[in-house]
Amino acid sequence: MYFLYILYRPQLEGESMTNSRQIGASFERKIANMLFDELGITFKRDLEQYRETNHGDLVCYEMDFPFVIECKRRAKGTTYATEWWEQAVSAAKASGKLPVLIYQLMRSPIRCVVDLNVIIKAFDGKEVGHQNLVEMPFETFCMIARELINDE
Repeated sequence: MYFLYILYRPQLEGESMTNSRQIGASFERKIANMLFDELGITFKRDLEQYRETNHGDLVCYEMDFPFVIECKRRAKGTTYATEWWEQAVSAAKASGKLPVLIYQLMRSPIRCVVDLNVIIKAFDGKEVGHQNLVEMPFETFCMIARELINDE
């Protein structure tokens, strides 16, 4: 006869915050490595994000990268949360850069969100006067970033 024992361990105060912070940090490192593979640019985690508001998650010290990168990982849901985008926008305004939200839902591919004007600008088009968000695969975002970098 086989018995299955399930042990209950109560969650300690602050434990979920630590785990979510570790998950977030791990995802940020993963994105930094993927960006290096795609763009050949080194990114590091911005630890100021925990002390001050309006900081992106990843910074580039090699060049003036045109984006502020906000990284998020979520276990449940169907798309990104509006407050994530708002966080990316406020950090971008503070630094004078363009916002990008890079996120992943569990068992889903990594997705990126930018304003349509970023894509139009990358290909020398005429920008529209209002915000239209575009969601795309990670590789497509890297193509757009390469276009903007090459234009500078």
